[in-house]
Amino acid sequence: MAGQYRTLFQEPGTKPLTAAGLVARMPLSMVGIGVITMVSSTTGSYALAGALAASYAVSAAIAGPQVARFVDRFGQRRVIPFVAAFSAVAIALLALTSASGGPEWLLFTTAILAGIAPSAPALVRARWTHLLRGTPRLHAAYAWETVLDEASFILGPPLSIGLSVALFPQAGPLVAGAFLLVGVLWLAGQRHTEPPVRAALQSSRRSSALREPTVALVAVVMVALGAIIGTIDVVSVAFAEQEGAPVAASIVLSVYAISSCAAGFLFGSREWKTPTPRLLRLGLLATAVTVLPLLWVPTIAALCVAVFVSGIFFAPTMIMAAKLIEEVVPEDALTESLTWSTAGLGFGTALGPAIAGSIIDAHGATDGFWVAIVAAALLAGLSFTVADARQRT
Repeated sequence: MAGQYRTLFQEPGTKPLTAAGLVARMPLSMVGIGVITMVSSTTGSYALAGALAASYAVSAAIAGPQVARFVDRFGQRRVIPFVAAFSAVAIALLALTSASGGPEWLLFTTAILAGIAPSAPALVRARWTHLLRGTPRLHAAYAWETVLDEASFILGPPLSIGLSVALFPQAGPLVAGAFLLVGVLWLAGQRHTEPPVRAALQSSRRSSALREPTVALVAVVMVALGAIIGTIDVVSVAFAEQEGAPVAASIVLSVYAISSCAAGFLFGSREWKTPTPRLLRLGLLATAVTVLPLLWVPTIAALCVAVFVSGIFFAPTMIMAAKLIEEVVPEDALTESLTWSTAGLGFGTALGPAIAGSIIDAHGATDGFWVAIVAAALLAGLSFTVADARQRT
């Protein structure tokens, strides 16, 4: 089963590539929850903490693809170290402002600036594509990176919260900023796997990759997927508190992440002859259907079962969404296109909890899952456009 993954690392430079990518992507799961922990513990305001975390997420969703356009045009080595340093400094200023009791406008300014960062998952996938384009091993590479995405979301939040609780409130975001800087510099120094920029230099006036129908479709798909996982996160916390066992929320979220991670690993361990659009369509429909039982969970144990089933299809669907982009997008737009995918996911994870939180306050925890149901309905509708997207592009 693991043979597909072993063959990946026979390529020179792939072990440090994936290691650097794991370090560089840790802030994706650490900064938001770290900001919430930091601000809520220093000001006592969860509203302010949530607004700052959302500002960071939206900024990252908007800025990431713009950074990626420069990467496609000039190359990773000439762009990402400077952008990562900018983001790390902004995170440090955010932490300093929080520690010194600075004004809210400065907190929001630094949170927004901190979101201007390169997308590590897109950078690493672009390198894998450069190495393995046109080979069956690229499917395994995309699956492996999706597993690492899930692993970062398993490890990142407890690490960020633990650092802020054990050391000082600003420790989580600061360590996340250090991970970003170290990981990106490590990645930028690996020249063997860096995609060439010749094609990008010839198309310096290229319009946004979001104009490509497939990229736009995948971006919307990722918004819906992000809304689902973000809603599951916030409703699980509220449901566990409602049941009088707040610590059980971490168990629920771990079950979901482990289910998705294991499914992605298994999905990538075999070669699939079914066309990518058809696999993606099936994944979207399966994800949509398995979200429905969340509305009727009576206990925490039942919630664990429901999220486990829902998680089975999440990572494979993400893998095929990224694979579809790789198959239809020109090489000189690949990093930006993949970043739009990551940006959509980030935007969805900010939007879903914001809407679900309002519903929870008004109607109770379980009703918050209606946000996931609406996102699932969107996925089901989008599934019927996937087969045509490749032809239009």
